[in-house]
Amino acid sequence: MSGVSGPETIVIMDLIFVHGRAAAGKLTTARALGSVLGYPVFHNHLVVDTLTTVFPFGSEPFVRLRDQMWLSVFADAARADTSLIFTFAPESTVPAGFPDRARTAVEDEGGKIHFVHLVVSDTEQEQRVVAEGRKEFHKLTDVDILRTIRAFDDTVEQPPADLEIDTGKSDPETSAATIAAHFSLTPRPPIVRFPS
Repeated sequence: MSGVSGPETIVIMDLIFVHGRAAAGKLTTARALGSVLGYPVFHNHLVVDTLTTVFPFGSEPFVRLRDQMWLSVFADAARADTSLIFTFAPESTVPAGFPDRARTAVEDEGGKIHFVHLVVSDTEQEQRVVAEGRKEFHKLTDVDILRTIRAFDDTVEQPPADLEIDTGKSDPETSAATIAAHFSLTPRPPIVRFPS
């Protein structure tokens, strides 16, 4: 028989939800993972920086729209079978239950979500937070503010952790390889941002 083909490959969207404290290495690790897998990096500051051009950080419209934008992207990516990497820093202005809403948004559209917790020691965190590269996306760069925020870490809702990596002991490339192997992630062709 001509035209007979093998079994069809089922493509399932994977959302790699990378979370941790400021300067834990979330964006650096996400970029390393993206370069290995071809997944786009939808990092926290893309939406934050967009919305703070119009609404102050923490204001009602900012909080509401940030939540909506994150969840809409997750749901539509899952619907389109577009795997992606998301970075997230737990903090008090994020409405309670966000990790559960993220899981629902992805799983309701047939995707899978994997929570990766990056940890870093206080000493390493304070050394990293003043790095020049952190100014790129208006990230926290003040050690005194960092220490104030850190005092409230236990009062902020933390996402689950399917995998935990100490980025003080694992460089970005090793962390990326660990994540890809742990969740058996399959590389994909990179997204063409501006098709011709």
